[in-house]
Amino acid sequence: MAIKDLIVCDRDPIDQVLMPFQVFFRSKTTGGILLIICAVTALVWANSPWSGYYEALWHTQCTVGFGPAVLSKSLHHWINDGLMAVFFFVVGLEIKREFKVGELSTRSQAVLPLAGAIGGMVVPALIYVSITAGTDALAGWGVPMATDIAFALGILSLLGDRVPYQLKIFLTAVAIVDDIGGILVIALFYTSSISMWMLILAAALLLVAFIGNRMGIRTPIFYAAIGCVVWLAVLKSGVHSTVAGVAMAFMIPARTRCNPEAFINNATNILDDYLLSARPGSSVLTNSAMHSALLSMQFITTSAQTPLQRLEHALHPLVDFAIMPIFALANAGVVLGGDLGTALTSPVTLGTLLGLVLGKPIGITLAVVGIAKVSGGYPKGMRFGHFLGAGMLGGIGFTMSLFIAALAFDGAPGLLTGSKTAILLASLLSGLVGYLLLRFAPHPDVSKAE
Repeated sequence: MAIKDLIVCDRDPIDQVLMPFQVFFRSKTTGGILLIICAVTALVWANSPWSGYYEALWHTQCTVGFGPAVLSKSLHHWINDGLMAVFFFVVGLEIKREFKVGELSTRSQAVLPLAGAIGGMVVPALIYVSITAGTDALAGWGVPMATDIAFALGILSLLGDRVPYQLKIFLTAVAIVDDIGGILVIALFYTSSISMWMLILAAALLLVAFIGNRMGIRTPIFYAAIGCVVWLAVLKSGVHSTVAGVAMAFMIPARTRCNPEAFINNATNILDDYLLSARPGSSVLTNSAMHSALLSMQFITTSAQTPLQRLEHALHPLVDFAIMPIFALANAGVVLGGDLGTALTSPVTLGTLLGLVLGKPIGITLAVVGIAKVSGGYPKGMRFGHFLGAGMLGGIGFTMSLFIAALAFDGAPGLLTGSKTAILLASLLSGLVGYLLLRFAPHPDVSKAE
């Protein structure tokens, strides 16, 4: 039984008021809508008469700590170094889940999205390097390698059953591998000086978390406390702090305490006890047996889930509806002015734009075609046009691309502005063209897909 099919015993007046908002926030496209709203707001604000307030807001210094133990950063840095660590933690949880039971769990399942993701990273980077070689813009070669999974899947969801379900799985897996590539690029190539002592401290803490995992510690507080110190150690090490989020995600237990058979048996016994304890007109406030049965049901329900799933489910709304929109608001404010034609033909803008709009679909599609030639054809129910459309959606770099651009061009505002302009334009073009390609692609043959 789905959550939406559950019988609501009592409906309070507030439920009627909140229902439209609950429906909105449960929609798969809501996160993408909020991202667009925040990006447009940032763009308009940065080019309005109140643009000074926009810059002043994100440069506001925020200090945490006391005495000698003080960490002081601008609000912009707290968002990019702090909030985004939570975003990458959730990404890490998704990656771990995909490797354990998802589309990357077996070699046969992983081959196609792995090839597509590698092609979708290598070709854009090569296009960018060929355009920016010999210029200061070369440092941004990692920018067009990224895919924004929220936007891409949001557009796919708008298409409904006009696209095969397998295509959504493929694009999700590609984006996950893409994220792995982006994380490696950030860790290996966008790190300045490194403090080995801080890295050793972070590694030791991760080992403690791993031992806790193996010993069966499942409480989120244990991992949250260690994670905060790991984040601080990685931040002080010189490696970008978001890597700490991914590393901690892999320390989260992905095992259940209660297998399905035990859960069914225990739940049945508890429900029988509850039924025997319940009397007409009785209240859980006065009936200790009913209350005890409910507590037991809560315990075994928690035991039948994995901490990884619970954390992923709990943090997704925070990431989708708060962290990513705030990140977009803080990073998408590009000041448009001067000679737009010259700006669009600058190496950094042209390299980023072509890398995302052309490099992504070419790289992903060629890799898929190559695998299809070797394996004997496309997966059932899918055709070349489906992969071309998915490759086009892969050109929506947005969140990850903006993030890498901020790292690559830190201290070079002119290059950063050009890169951001290209990312926004490329994401718009890729999303529109990808939607149209899939909208008018042959309708999936359900009988073949089955």
